[in-house]
Amino acid sequence: MKVAINGAGIAGTALAFWLGRLGHEVLLVERAPALRTGGFVLNLWGIGYDALERMGLLPGLLAQQHLTDELRMVDRAGRTRGGYPSRVLLDLAKGRMATLARADIAAAIYGSLDSRVEPLFGDSIRTIEDDGTRVRIGFEHAPSREVDLVVGADGLHSRVRELVFGPDAGFEYPMGCHVASFEVPGYRPRTGDTYVAHTAPGRYVARYPLRDDRMLFFVLLRDEHLKGRVPTNHIERKAALTDALSGIGWESPAILAAIEKVDDIYFDSISQIRMDAWAKGNVVLLGDAAACPSLIAGEGAGFALAEAYVLAGELHRHAGDRGAAIAQYQQRLKSVVARKQKHAESLVASFVPRTALGVRARDYATLLMRLPVFPKLLMGRYFRDEIALPDYGI
Repeated sequence: MKVAINGAGIAGTALAFWLGRLGHEVLLVERAPALRTGGFVLNLWGIGYDALERMGLLPGLLAQQHLTDELRMVDRAGRTRGGYPSRVLLDLAKGRMATLARADIAAAIYGSLDSRVEPLFGDSIRTIEDDGTRVRIGFEHAPSREVDLVVGADGLHSRVRELVFGPDAGFEYPMGCHVASFEVPGYRPRTGDTYVAHTAPGRYVARYPLRDDRMLFFVLLRDEHLKGRVPTNHIERKAALTDALSGIGWESPAILAAIEKVDDIYFDSISQIRMDAWAKGNVVLLGDAAACPSLIAGEGAGFALAEAYVLAGELHRHAGDRGAAIAQYQQRLKSVVARKQKHAESLVASFVPRTALGVRARDYATLLMRLPVFPKLLMGRYFRDEIALPDYGI
């Protein structure tokens, strides 16, 4: 087949990897001028970890981990009020967990793509015309092409989804929060390899130590702290963060000073994508474009890797019958992802309680994670995958 994939993040590069290996011609389209760098550090376990292992990329990526020794929750004076050793999560995952930068995963996959994969950077799909047999796609800049299948792997705000299924508003389920992240070189204080977080009612800010003396900051804000004004540019993002974090204590003066100097802040809503179907005709969605579980759910990258493997595997198994392959892809994964999305709703209150009492209760609960039995009772369900990856012989 000839397949066009819009989006060169984890989902898009993973699907390109498998389709290229299976002999298909793949056009990998990415709006950015090059692979994206920076972004979140994430824990990868379960079916996502398994999918990465099947790609043969796990050993190299394990050498690039950003490991921490502890999650520490502190109050406005910097005193420890909660937290637990990082090994607790590794134990829940039975040792099969990797802590990786999102960009490092995508770069590793991209670097291993087959020569049948043609990259097209600095462009995006603009039009899609599906006649039932072939799909003609127009681009922002490049000449039009005809392909057999179009895949939208272009994230929460998917262009492919909008063109074929309709506006975001029909599928986006906001969870009442926004997230921001940014990197700061040479930030001080730096508490070794410890992830340190502080929560004020409705606001969560954490620092995560990276290699090369860099610090990643991660901020969650209840929507009410944006006062009805969602920032749309860099200046507005800095102003929104300054307004929300001023006076919350801990290291807020140093963090606000750092914000003034950064030139790139990621800022977006925390939302889920909920759809009745992930495909229409010869267009199929993948990863966050199809069923974003939300950043709070914690397994979006893992599901993207698993979905890419299953979609490629089903296309291989049902050679010549794309409709049957896509139907089976949805049947295997859709209900599992829906349950993961349901779990995520309960996590919002845990990350960003609305009251000081809620913050204290959450911090106390994290201390229980240091005791036997409690990790499994409190978080065990988030580490249980309800399916295993099929063996497609690929």
